[in-house]
Amino acid sequence: MGPVRSQSCSRRAFLLGTATTFAGAFIAACGKAPSAEVAATQVPVGSAVIVDKIIIAQPTEGQFIAYSTTCPHQGNPITQVDGNTVRCPSHGSVFDIATGQPVSGPATSAMTTVPVSENGGTVTAGEA
Repeated sequence: MGPVRSQSCSRRAFLLGTATTFAGAFIAACGKAPSAEVAATQVPVGSAVIVDKIIIAQPTEGQFIAYSTTCPHQGNPITQVDGNTVRCPSHGSVFDIATGQPVSGPATSAMTTVPVSENGGTVTAGEA
C-alpha cells in the first residue's frame, strides 16, 4: 500500500468556496433593490411613512420623495417617523424629510434618495 493522503482543504480552495457561497447568498438576499408602493392618501402631508425598507415622504402636498431606511451613520435601520423628521433609534440621528439632511445626532451625511413616482393615486418608490 502507498502513503495515506489526508483529505485536506487548501487555503485557496477554502477561500474560493467561502467566497462563492457568500456571493450566492448575497445575490439571493440582495439581488433586487427594495421597492415599495402605497396609496398617496396614506402619506401624510408634511410627514412620511416607512414601507419595507423605504421611507416615502410628502413634505408638501403632491410632492413625494423617497429614501432608503439605511442610516448613513452606521447602516442601522431608520424606523421612527416624527412629523417632518425621521429618526434612527440606534444612535439618535434625526433627518429632515424634505431634504434628507441630518438635523441632529452623529450622522453627517444625508439619507440616500430612492427613485419615486406618483401615478393614479399610487406612490411607487425604489426599483420596479
